[in-house]
Amino acid sequence: MRIDGNIEIIAHIGWPTYSFKAPLIYNPYFEQAGINAMVTPMGCKPEHFPEFLRNVFHLENVRGALITMPHKVSVMDLLDVISPAARVAGACNAVKRGSDGKLYGDMFDGEGFVRGVQRKDFVVEGKRALIVGAGGVGSAIVASLAHAGLKAMTLYDVDATSCDALADRIRANFPHVRVCVGSNDPAGFDLVVNATPLGMKKGDPLPLDVSRLDANTFVGEVVMAQEITAFLAAARARGCRTQVGTDMLYEQIPAYLEFFGLPSTTAEHLREVSLA
Repeated sequence: MRIDGNIEIIAHIGWPTYSFKAPLIYNPYFEQAGINAMVTPMGCKPEHFPEFLRNVFHLENVRGALITMPHKVSVMDLLDVISPAARVAGACNAVKRGSDGKLYGDMFDGEGFVRGVQRKDFVVEGKRALIVGAGGVGSAIVASLAHAGLKAMTLYDVDATSCDALADRIRANFPHVRVCVGSNDPAGFDLVVNATPLGMKKGDPLPLDVSRLDANTFVGEVVMAQEITAFLAAARARGCRTQVGTDMLYEQIPAYLEFFGLPSTTAEHLREVSLA
């Protein structure tokens, strides 16, 4: 990759950075497509994030920012314009500065997840789902599933307050979806999603009792630190079809590229050139 005075930076902001996959996907694509841009990991702890984000967008060659854990929720208070998807999710993972100088935020985690399962022939419309984890990524997935026509969902999080708040947002914006909270029992669901960080580290407990999974349940993961997490391995042993965490990433990148005003591509092409 050629780095010169004309290069544009997409800041990849989060903490810790060891699990970041995006630079290994975006940057090979940029190089192959002849796009003078680069995704750069920037490790920022929560206490420094508000000031850091403002300073990043003082740089004239910053095209935008990818926002990841643990900043997806807190960044909402720093934005001037928030997309409907981000507003419903209560979280944001993409920020750009408009020509008016305002910071615009959007959320693509949910879109990437839903596009991934749909391309695996899972029909969301009319189905029932359990989503474990009501943080930024879980909220985004819930919002996108509701938009895609999900019939009913159960939400679970160790933080009951966050879970209840997410349920209220879904009820207010998607009244056709039946929402329950408080249980992570996966029995009887068409779709089960781990939207927690559990699985990022070796020895993490499983997010739910996998012995209660039905073989015909589709199981999705958001953890990207490893391709097949202990949770996905256990689900596959039960006979379940699965989606790995990186599928959500690849499927959402074309939407990110359009948001940042860069030439877009397909998830298949991104996988072909990826170093991840």
